[in-house]
Amino acid sequence: MSSFRKNVDACNDGNAPKGYCANQDYSEGSDYLVHDIAQHTNLRSGPHELLSRGVLGKRKLPVSPVKMLVGREGNCTGRGRFSSADGCHVLSRYLPVNGPRWVDRLQSRAYVSQFSADGSLFVAGFQKSHIRIYDVDKGWKVQKNILAKSLRWTITDTSLSPDQRFLVYSSLSPVVHIVNVRSAASESIANITEIHDGLDFSVDGYNDDDYDALGIFSVKFSTDGKELVAASSDNSIYVYDLESKRPSLRIPAHRSDVNTVCFADETGHLLFSGSDDHLCKVWDRRCFGTRGKAAGVLIGHLEGITFIDSRGDGRYFISNGKDQTTKLWDIRKMSSKTPYTRRPRDSDFDYRWMDYPTHARALKHPHDQSLATYRGHNVLRTLIRCYFSPAYR
Repeated sequence: MSSFRKNVDACNDGNAPKGYCANQDYSEGSDYLVHDIAQHTNLRSGPHELLSRGVLGKRKLPVSPVKMLVGREGNCTGRGRFSSADGCHVLSRYLPVNGPRWVDRLQSRAYVSQFSADGSLFVAGFQKSHIRIYDVDKGWKVQKNILAKSLRWTITDTSLSPDQRFLVYSSLSPVVHIVNVRSAASESIANITEIHDGLDFSVDGYNDDDYDALGIFSVKFSTDGKELVAASSDNSIYVYDLESKRPSLRIPAHRSDVNTVCFADETGHLLFSGSDDHLCKVWDRRCFGTRGKAAGVLIGHLEGITFIDSRGDGRYFISNGKDQTTKLWDIRKMSSKTPYTRRPRDSDFDYRWMDYPTHARALKHPHDQSLATYRGHNVLRTLIRCYFSPAYR
């Protein structure tokens, strides 16, 4: 497992229906790993000479990105835009250039990973039941080693409570488990050394066949720590009340698997979701006069959406898709009347075993509502989870 801005990537073996990943299989013993972005940002590229002189009056490296932006606005180079070298120089000020390096390695592959909200802890879930919590400020020491209970294939997601006292983990099952990570024991083996309580997300009306088929792909704590929101394989979103210990809301949200869902802000009223139907949706829990009616829809992805992360301000979020793009969204651009229209598929692309068609990389949705689109990574054989960085890291 490697660290890129102290981050552990997640990977699966490519044979399962779902996966969230951003790594490659590197050989053991390497102190530093080859990484496309690290290579890119290590390029010794400086800003355009006219741009730096026009702003600073003399040639000096590194040039402040703010001053470079001022120079671009003033069109110092006469081109009205950054060159590739200018862009490289700006990126190098904000993206990590040291590493990545090995942090830990287990016999099963890392599948999910995430920083705590303050960036002090890092959680990694592995395919064969292990979850490890690392203390970033103490040299990535393992603070808690958890052996999960009753998994179906893999841990699909983990989430720390806002006070960092509890952790929930999900699997391809309707039951999500919760464990106290502040207990004295450094080893937490489910229901042997510690109790991992089960939280059943199924609701009344499920028969045995429906229950067995229900799987949770994504689960997140609310900001106040009183609720969980989950994305499921039955095309629905669930909200679970931790005080009453039962689901409080089920939303038939999409026309395909809901891969990801999260709270938009600290109020808990707004939810963002993404699905294999390639749509991002915004839900307002205060306005459910019509059950299942989204507050708005945002279109732009050409393939299924693998993950969504909110900036936490109730306005901006990012998403990653099987169309090999990450997109930035502003919900003020959403539409309440966007019809569901599946894009005609000109290929039978399956991320689990196929390369993405070369010609499809240049395609753009004719009604793309995103603010920005980022390319350069590959969603192949695995899926990718995208996050905003912790605010103070």
